[in-house]
Amino acid sequence: MEMRINISQTEIWKKPFLCYEFSNRSCQKFVYPLETRILLYILFSVSSVVTIIGNLLVIITVIHFKQLRTPTNYLILSLAVADLLVGGVVMPPSMLRSIETCWYLGDLFCKIHSSLDVTLSTTSILNLCIISLDRYYAICHPFQYHSKMTSLATLVMIIICWSVSAALGFGMIFMELNILGVEDFYYENIKCDGGCTLALLSPPVLIFAPLMDPY
Repeated sequence: MEMRINISQTEIWKKPFLCYEFSNRSCQKFVYPLETRILLYILFSVSSVVTIIGNLLVIITVIHFKQLRTPTNYLILSLAVADLLVGGVVMPPSMLRSIETCWYLGDLFCKIHSSLDVTLSTTSILNLCIISLDRYYAICHPFQYHSKMTSLATLVMIIICWSVSAALGFGMIFMELNILGVEDFYYENIKCDGGCTLALLSPPVLIFAPLMDPY
C-alpha cells in the first residue's frame, strides 16, 4: 500500500505544469519558487523604471535647453525615445512572460508586442549607426560636417530610421515573414497556447537575426 502511494506521488510530481490545464495545445509552464519570483519582479521592475527615468531625463533636457538642439542631439533624442518605449512598453510584458513562463495576454497582443520589440530594437541599432556616421564626419571631415549633417538631413535620417524599423517589425510579424516557408512546421511543433515566442525560422530572416541578438 505504501509503495502504491509513493508511486502515485512520484507520478504527480513528474506531471508537468501547463499554462492552460484544459487545452490540448498548451505550453508547459515552469513554476519558480515564490521568493525567486518576488526577487525577479523587483529586479525587472527596477530595470524598467531606471530605463524610463534615464531616457525621460535625456528627452526633457534636449527639448528644454535651446543650446542643446543640435543635429547630434536630435539623434540622441531619437535613440532616447526608442529606449524609453522599450522600458515602458516592451519590458513590462516581457517581465510577465519571463517570470510566469506563460503568455496570458492573447495572440493579438503577442503580435503587437513582438512587432514593437523588433521595431524599437531595430530603431535603436539604426540610430546608433547614424550617430556613428555623424561622429565620423565631425572628426574626420570637420569642414564638411556642418554642410552635410544639417538639421534637415538629420530629420530625414530619423524619419527613414523609424519608418524602416516599423515596416520591418510589423510587416515581418503580421505577414508572418519570420516563418515563411516553414508554416506547417511552426504550427505543428512550436506554436502552443500560452506561448509568445518570436520565431526566426525563415531563411531570409535568419540572415538579419544576428543583428537583433544583443536585444
